[in-house]
Amino acid sequence: MILSVTNTLLSENVKLLKSEVSKTALQGVLIAIAAIIIGTCFSSLLITGEISLAGIVIVQKQNSVLWVLDCIPFIFGFWGQYSSSMIAYQAGALVFEQTEDLRNKTNDLVKQANYINTHDLVTDLPNRNLFYDRVARAIISVTNNSQLLAILLVEIENFKEVYDTLGRNSSDVILKQLSTRLQAVSPEQDCVAKIDGNVFGILLTSFTDISEIDRLAQAIQSALEKPFMVERLAFSVHSNVGIVHFPEHGDDVDALVQRAGVALELAQSAHKGYAFYSPELDKHSTKRLTLMSELRRAIERNELVLFYQAKMTIKTGKLYGAEALLRWQHPIHGLISPDEFIEMAERTRLITQVTPWVLKQSFQDAAQWHKQGKDLKISVNLSTKDLHDPELPDVITGIAAATGIKPEWIMLEITESSVMRDPEHALEIIKRLHKIGYQFSMDDFGTGYSSLAYLKKMPLTELKIDRSFVSDILSSENDAVIVNATINLAHNLGLQVTAEGVESKEIIDKLSEYGCDIAQGYYLNKPMSFENFNQWLADRP
Repeated sequence: MILSVTNTLLSENVKLLKSEVSKTALQGVLIAIAAIIIGTCFSSLLITGEISLAGIVIVQKQNSVLWVLDCIPFIFGFWGQYSSSMIAYQAGALVFEQTEDLRNKTNDLVKQANYINTHDLVTDLPNRNLFYDRVARAIISVTNNSQLLAILLVEIENFKEVYDTLGRNSSDVILKQLSTRLQAVSPEQDCVAKIDGNVFGILLTSFTDISEIDRLAQAIQSALEKPFMVERLAFSVHSNVGIVHFPEHGDDVDALVQRAGVALELAQSAHKGYAFYSPELDKHSTKRLTLMSELRRAIERNELVLFYQAKMTIKTGKLYGAEALLRWQHPIHGLISPDEFIEMAERTRLITQVTPWVLKQSFQDAAQWHKQGKDLKISVNLSTKDLHDPELPDVITGIAAATGIKPEWIMLEITESSVMRDPEHALEIIKRLHKIGYQFSMDDFGTGYSSLAYLKKMPLTELKIDRSFVSDILSSENDAVIVNATINLAHNLGLQVTAEGVESKEIIDKLSEYGCDIAQGYYLNKPMSFENFNQWLADRP
């Protein structure tokens, strides 16, 4: 079929070129005939003295040279036709060959462009687009055949460090070696892909039991533990593997790959270096995203509430104050803990609306208690973003003026992690607030990575020992030592100590023995609303 079309196209091109060349040949023949007629007439004039038909006949008879000239137009015509045919055919063939060559080059460029769009140029592995397409096709296939499907994401955690140390060319060498090792260890070599700068994907369909995926993850870790050689130098990489399987962890390629990425985050803290996706540990669930879209409206609809938990002076048993704890009374999900929305509120900057609401509400409650003659110091938590907001002191000053509270009624609680993220800026904000009379408490002390040098610089009033240490001081000697040492450290720095997580009188007695100042926990009361806390105060001996 193709050959027939090609021959037809060539014949049509030859005819077209031949017709053009034939016109020129015919013009040449006519010119030659005209030249012969003019020459014959001129010869007649020279021989007979006139130009006449009789003279022309006499000249033709007597001059044999003219016979040869008479044949030349016919020879030229025949030769022109033949030459035109040959030239036309050769030209057509040349045009066809050049066109075919251009077509082949175009096809090669298209193939190259398609390859670039579907493959990683460094490792020659399929890229994200092709990997997603193969996963989508595999989902359809295993659904029809009731087979198993799994996706493994392999992340090189320290690749940026390797890149910064070795540069691009040497890092590309390591990427090629990584791809070779992953292909070697994978049962399906053509299903290994490079889907990001330091992340590889592996698609598995030919397995019968989940335990096989576990063994493959171990094999991957083992294969990547061995050093990589670049320019006679040995380099090690640190890998994490996130695993999901279909259909338990998702029913489409986007959901599966996204949750494999969540599993990668879990793998970073797993001692095995790999982890299966767990919905319970997924901080990126649809519910959380929905909550973020609803949080802004929740502030407008007054769905946020403050609960209060008492703080008691251990020596006297008198009420020292209370900590304000944020809750969200969601119309569908019920009471939601801040652990479920504060972190994402910080990421989306909604925290700039949440913090002023908490400050205003807690300051109003503090003012009301003092009007009732209840001398309570209210502890209010500040988030990580708050301590890096240069406008925070002005915001707090404005809210305090509007609610009529005094700074000494308030204890602002900060965490180690919020301070240590940017100690210099955090310290500047803390000192500005301290100058106008606000006191500070270091919350969850011992769980972060605080520097004693910065601890010494900060104008703190209180250290709060995290509940993870306090709750086990009766059964864990190590926790008891840590709590006792922290109390002594705080007292040496001139700070009072609050112990969180106090759940029994025995713990109170042990804390009293260590010299702890204040207790907070379920032994006193569970967090409760402002109204219920007031009732609790009224009923308390």
